Amino acid sequence: MFLDLFDRLRHHQVPVSLRELLDLHAAVEQGVVFADVEAFYTLARTVLVKDERHFDRFDRAFASWISGVESLDTAIEALIPDDWLRREFEKQLSEGEKAKIASLGGLDKLLETFKERLKEQHERHAGGNKWIGTGGTSPFGAYGYNPEGIRMGQDGSRHRRAIKVWDERRFRDYDDGQALGPRNIKMALRRLRRFARQGALEEFDIDATIRDTARDAGLLNVRMRAPRHNAVKILLFLDVGGSMDDHVRACEELFAAARSEFRHLEHFYFHNCLYEGVWRNNARRHRERLPTLELLRTFGSDYQVVVVGDAAMSPYEITHAGGSVEHLNEEPGAVWLKRLVDHYPRLVWLNPNPPRHWEFTPSTRLIHELIHARMYPMTLEGLDGAMRELAR
Repeated sequence: MFLDLFDRLRHHQVPVSLRELLDLHAAVEQGVVFADVEAFYTLARTVLVKDERHFDRFDRAFASWISGVESLDTAIEALIPDDWLRREFEKQLSEGEKAKIASLGGLDKLLETFKERLKEQHERHAGGNKWIGTGGTSPFGAYGYNPEGIRMGQDGSRHRRAIKVWDERRFRDYDDGQALGPRNIKMALRRLRRFARQGALEEFDIDATIRDTARDAGLLNVRMRAPRHNAVKILLFLDVGGSMDDHVRACEELFAAARSEFRHLEHFYFHNCLYEGVWRNNARRHRERLPTLELLRTFGSDYQVVVVGDAAMSPYEITHAGGSVEHLNEEPGAVWLKRLVDHYPRLVWLNPNPPRHWEFTPSTRLIHELIHARMYPMTLEGLDGAMRELAR
């Protein structure tokens, strides 16, 4: 029944198996949903998608499946019953929008006309003011204009006047190939969670209280415990200035998400490449530098290191003493990167530039080799891969 949907999902790289397809069949046969496209959409997404990062891919596959049904009139008749149309339209219309569609004779007239056009039309149509298709001024279809209509098969809004969007994509930000945002950054960072109970006994332990009270024949024995905290310790190094100015917002979102996820987080700034000093406050970078050797002595090798930078600079900054654009460095940046890698075995580099650009930037290739190819793009998929690397 849903083999075409299954094929579309596989085509859009949604990892779905035959087991989930059979589960969807069983749910429909049991009457979990009936004559309600919204409910079927939710059911199919729940059964077929195992990771919310694939929600956007599911939306694209589902929209493709709906728009690709060969017999449009039969499909719509089966998938959009009268009560669904009325209920969904009325639920989403404001009072102003309800008044707006009066130019077509009201909602009843709009729905009646929609069904009549479906019965009369037997092929794809473009342009005009009547048929369901693309372009033109018909109230039904895509890429046309009408003061109030039903949008079908169109990617995005154009005139912002549709009163119902048939194939709206709702989860674009969840795609693991998209740029990072605060929510999906936190999702990926949670792969590093390792909880431990530390500190004062200040949290009520209900399980231990019940157990010990029962053991003491009903005499209340209140037990307390230390709160659970994420025990992972992170050193975050952020490249600032120069070409990184184009990525300030992404870095700010990553920093904010990391601070909310990790209790033990230390952050430092550098420019282009790591040298003999880093700093905590970018406004006072030239007066309050922390020697890198002191940093290595202070923070043990149990810390996990995340370096954020585009790795785009003159190769001399990495390979030669005095190559830094800001000061006369006594040792090449490669020496300091090697010290960092040797001291912290769990280290990754996040690069805001897409991987297709890395090979064409000599400095990026150099750093990629120095950190043993542990460079990842700043996408959700890249961050997820970086967290898996650190968690090994």
